[in-house]
Amino acid sequence: MNADVVPTAIPVERRRRLARPDAMPASVIVAGIVLAVMAVCALLPRLVAPQDPALINPTESLQRPGGAHLLGTDQLGRDVLSRVIHGAGTALSGPLIIATATIVLSLALSLVAGYFGGWVDAIVGRGVDLLYSLPPLIVAIVLVGVFGGGYWLAIGVLIVLNIPQNVRIMRAAVIERRGLPYVEAAETLGVSPLRIMVRHLLPNIAPVVAACFFLRFTYGIVDLSSLSFLGLGVPPGSSDWGRMLAENRVQIFENAWASIAPGLALVLTAVSANFVGDWLYEHFERRGRTR
Repeated sequence: MNADVVPTAIPVERRRRLARPDAMPASVIVAGIVLAVMAVCALLPRLVAPQDPALINPTESLQRPGGAHLLGTDQLGRDVLSRVIHGAGTALSGPLIIATATIVLSLALSLVAGYFGGWVDAIVGRGVDLLYSLPPLIVAIVLVGVFGGGYWLAIGVLIVLNIPQNVRIMRAAVIERRGLPYVEAAETLGVSPLRIMVRHLLPNIAPVVAACFFLRFTYGIVDLSSLSFLGLGVPPGSSDWGRMLAENRVQIFENAWASIAPGLALVLTAVSANFVGDWLYEHFERRGRTR
């Protein structure tokens, strides 16, 4: 007699996900908490930081964690924890500006090129191809090093040179939806192109826009921190995570946390942004399929 096939039991966690498809995973909740903590540190650093990050005390230089300094001090006696907390301001504000400006410009170009096509798409495509051939971080290093514009020049360069990647992705999403029945029906009813792009195409590419935003935000964190590490971003003495890594790497054996703390903050922020961005993409896609 043939043995009966016993169905494999569905794990408890998977049953919960199937029963609640929109439930937020624990990893995304943790990532959201990390981003929320970083945002509070960026907005209210003086209320969160235990000490003044710029206070120099040579008599307490290179102290190990403990006592009044939970993460120790750097070579100038400045409190590491306070500097990490204050560093969240530049670590989040710059990438947020880059991500927002890049997405807005890329979205406008993608909607126009993808909807109208023809010579409009050709002009946008050739401009995007030209910018795509330039590596953003290397160009930013050269321009900031030559002109000495520092932090804001780096942000401007990264905004312009990060547009091509987003345009390619979002333009493809617009073209994919350009020939769908709801767009053709709107055109038949005489709806203006601007209204079609804003009211019909834009909501349907929202998952792609959300994913691109968080991806640009993550790249912005890495790029600006890399510039600061090379001494080309924020001015010397600033509480910036990348500059803290550069300044404290020599004294890593005296107080390793002076380098570990800003590096860990960078990694946690970047990874958390990726987790949240991936979940938002899947969430919007799932809602779009169920409509």
